[in-house]
Amino acid sequence: QVQLVESGGGLVQAGGSLRLSCVASGNIFSINAMGWYRQAPGKPRELVASITTAGRANYADSMKGRFTISRDNARSVDLQMNSLKPEDTAVYYCNLALMGNNYWGQGTQVTVSS
Repeated sequence: QVQLVESGGGLVQAGGSLRLSCVASGNIFSINAMGWYRQAPGKPRELVASITTAGRANYADSMKGRFTISRDNARSVDLQMNSLKPEDTAVYYCNLALMGNNYWGQGTQVTVSS
């Protein structure tokens, strides 16, 4: 069993920055791929960024150059978001892949005002 908890969401003005964090707990004994997804009202959940067990980062095109995903250990992952735009407004979810299963946090709200 794995539990994920996100934090760091909030309200910022366009052009501002925000840093999200995710901490996993439970039956985790090695590094796993992790990532961030987001879902805006009326839209499907989409990939924001992911990081492999080797530390390679992948970004959606609209996030590349503005967002940075990083991790310090097997149980955490951060997302640094810069130059935020109103269209970045969404609930951001942390994801961890383990033994063929996907685990999700409850999400943290990010709202970018113009």
